[in-house]
Amino acid sequence: MQNILFWFRNDLRLHDNEALIQATKEGNVIPVYIFDERQFIDTPIGFKRTGAFRAKFLIESVENLRTNLRKIGSELIVRIGKPEEILAKMASELQVAAVYASKEVTQEETTIEASLSKRLKPLNIEIELVWIATLYHARDLPFQINFLPDVFTEFRKKVERSAKIRPTFDAPKTLPKVDKTIESGEIPTLKTLGFEQNVKADKRSVLSFQGGETAAQYRLDEYFWDNDLLKTYKETRNGLIGADYSSKFSAWLSLGCISPRTIYEEVKKYEKEVAANDSTYWLVFELIWRDYFHFIALKFGTRIFKPSGVKNDLMKLWKRDKANFEKWVKGETGVPFIDANMRELQQTGFMSNRGRQNVASFLTKDLGIDWTWGASYFETQLVDYDVCSNWGNWNYSAGVGNDPREDRYFNIGRQADMYDKQGEYVKLWLPELANVPADKVHFVGLLSDKEQKEYGVTLGTDYPKPIVNVSKWLKS
Repeated sequence: MQNILFWFRNDLRLHDNEALIQATKEGNVIPVYIFDERQFIDTPIGFKRTGAFRAKFLIESVENLRTNLRKIGSELIVRIGKPEEILAKMASELQVAAVYASKEVTQEETTIEASLSKRLKPLNIEIELVWIATLYHARDLPFQINFLPDVFTEFRKKVERSAKIRPTFDAPKTLPKVDKTIESGEIPTLKTLGFEQNVKADKRSVLSFQGGETAAQYRLDEYFWDNDLLKTYKETRNGLIGADYSSKFSAWLSLGCISPRTIYEEVKKYEKEVAANDSTYWLVFELIWRDYFHFIALKFGTRIFKPSGVKNDLMKLWKRDKANFEKWVKGETGVPFIDANMRELQQTGFMSNRGRQNVASFLTKDLGIDWTWGASYFETQLVDYDVCSNWGNWNYSAGVGNDPREDRYFNIGRQADMYDKQGEYVKLWLPELANVPADKVHFVGLLSDKEQKEYGVTLGTDYPKPIVNVSKWLKS
C-alpha cells in the first residue's frame, strides 16, 4: 500500500477530521506536525508572535495528539522548521503518493500551501487540501464567496435558511504502524522555543487551559452535562470572573482540538434530552459568527490585516503612539475597567468577550491608536487566538470591518457599571484599589486628594492617573 503524509495544522484532533479520514482511504498514513519557526520570532512592535500562554497550549495539544495516535497504533512525527521545506523533503525520502492536510484561508498559511505544492510538483506528488474548519462547509454556502453578505445578520439568516450542517466523522479506530526507521522527533519545550521561563498559573485565571482533544472533550462534557451550564449561557456569557460564565471552547476551537460540528451535535443532543431555549441557540449563533469571520478572511484576503481594513477606509488616520500603547498593554491607562482586563490578559492569556470589546474600543476610539497593533498583541497573548476571528473582530471594533453601525463607540464608564457594578472584577486584578468604594472605583481618576487619602490610593503613585478625560463618560 502507498504511503500518505498527513500534515496536522490547526486540526489537532482525531474525531471529525475529514482530511485525516480521506487520507486513510488512500494509503498508509504517516502523521506529521511541524512547529513553524516563523511563529516564534519577535514582532516589529516588540514581542514574540506566539507568546508563552499560546505556546504552552500548543505544546500540550501536540502532546495529546501524539498520545491519542499511539493509542490507535500510529505515531506523530514532530519537527521544528519551515513546513513547506520539511514536508517536501520527507515526501521525497519516503516516496509518498500524496500529502493531505486541512485547508487554511489566510495569507501566510495559503502561501505555505502554495510553496509546498510547488516543491512537490517536480516529485509528481499531489497535495490534497480538505476544508474542515467551519460549521458550514464552504461548498454548502447558498452564495458564491464574492457575494458573501457584508452584514452578519444577513449571512446568518441565509445559511440558517438554505444551508445544511454536515454530520461529523468518527475518529479512526486504528491506523497503520509508522515505520520505526522514521525518527519520531521530540516535542519542543517552552525553553526550546525560546522562552526563558515556564508559564506560572495565576489563581485568578478563569480556567486552567489544558491543550488537546482530550481536554476539549472533558470541557464539553463538564459544561453541558456535569454542570448543566448550557441552559443559562445567554444570560451569563457577558460575565468576567470564573470558568462558568461562558463555554471557553474558543481555546480548543482555535487549534482544532475540537470541531464546531462536534459542539453543534452536542447542542442538538442537549436540546433533545434536556431542553432547547435561547441559550442553546445562542451557542450555535456564536459558532456561526466564527464561520462568518472565516468566510470574511476568504473573501477579503490580505485586507483584513491592513489598517484600512475590509472597508478599505483610507481616510481613517491612526496614531502610532508607542507610549500610550505600552500603557494599554501593561494595564496602566488609569482607567480601571481597561487596566483590569489588560492585566488579566497579560497574566493568564485570556480575556472575556466583554473585556475584548471594551479594550479594543478604548485603544481605537479613545486613544486613536493603530488597531493592527492591538490585533498583533492579542495574537501574541491570547490562548484562544484564531487568525480569522481575531483580525475580523478587530476590523469590526476599529470601524473598518463589517459593523452595520457607523463608528460604534463603547462608553467605558457605563460598560463598567453595567458589567462590574460592585467593582469585584476590577478589584480582583487591581488590588491597589481594594478600599475604593464600588460607586467610585471605576472613576478612580476623579478622586479628590481627601478621598485618595481616605481610600489609601495615591494617583500617580499607587495607581496611574488616567491618560484620557474620564469625566466624558459621565456626561453621555
